[in-house]
Amino acid sequence: MEPGETVTRSMTREAEEELGILIAEEDLALVHTLHHLDADDGRSRLQLFFRPARYDGQIRNAEPHKCEALRSWRLDQLPTDTVPYTVHALGEITRGSALSTVGRPT
Repeated sequence: MEPGETVTRSMTREAEEELGILIAEEDLALVHTLHHLDADDGRSRLQLFFRPARYDGQIRNAEPHKCEALRSWRLDQLPTDTVPYTVHALGEITRGSALSTVGRPT
């Protein structure tokens, strides 16, 4: 996020910069919030996952200098190096869960 930027504006800006698509802020729906305790640094973070109702443009790799390629994967066949909290969040979104936690001590 840029200083002074709202979370929804950040999402729309990043979608345009990274994917080459235009999304209106009002077309974003928050579908999941993940409370994540990072095992590497012990910091607590919130990850917000949005789904756009619509967008304009064709999805493309708009930052090839930062991203090798864009690919689609079945949820049951994600690459083994997918970030674990991302795998968790995608599963929770599929189940319709609005909130989950990972990395918290039991």
